[in-house]
Amino acid sequence: MHGQLLKLIAQNVTLADKALCEQYFEPALFPKNCILEEEGKIPKHLYFVVSGFVRLFHYNDKGDEVTTHINCPPGFITSYFNFINQTKANETLECITECELLRITKDNLDLLTQQSTVFKDFSILVFQQSLAYNENRSKELATLTAEQRYQKLIDNYPHILHNVPLQYIASFLGMNPKSLSRIRKEIIK
Repeated sequence: MHGQLLKLIAQNVTLADKALCEQYFEPALFPKNCILEEEGKIPKHLYFVVSGFVRLFHYNDKGDEVTTHINCPPGFITSYFNFINQTKANETLECITECELLRITKDNLDLLTQQSTVFKDFSILVFQQSLAYNENRSKELATLTAEQRYQKLIDNYPHILHNVPLQYIASFLGMNPKSLSRIRKEIIK
C-alpha cells in the first residue's frame, strides 16, 4: 500500500529510507461516509489517499454543508493548519467513497522528519503545495465564472463526476446544485 506514497516522494526528492515510511505511515481502510476527523476536535492524522475520495467540509451560518476540498488520489489531506498547530479544527474530514489510506500522527510526522532529511524536505514541499493550492483556489472562486470552474474541474479531474455526489461538487465549486445541473445541461448540448 505504501507504493504510491513512495513513488510520489521519489518524484520530488531522493528516497533515502523506505523502511521509515512503512514504519510511520499506518495503512487503513475506511467505508463510505466514514468521518475521519471531526470539527471541534484536534486532527489526529495527516492522510495520504491511496484510493477513494475524501472531502473537507464545514457548516455555514444557515446550517448547510460547505465542501471546501475534495481530494482525488493520490494525495494528502487533513485540516492542515489545525493538524500542524494541534488546534481544534473548524472542518470535518469525511470519506466520500470507500477509501484506502495511509495515515500518520503529528508526533510520528515530527519523528519521521527528525530522522530523515528526505522526509523533512518532502513534508515542507507538501505543505507548500497545500498553501499554493488554497491560494489558487481562492483566486479561482473570485475570478472564474461558475461555468469556467466546472469546466476546469472536469478537464483536470474527469473521474470525480463518477465518484463524488453532485451536491458536494456544486458546494466545492461555490454554487448550488440547481446551477450545477443547468451548467451540465448546457455543456452536454
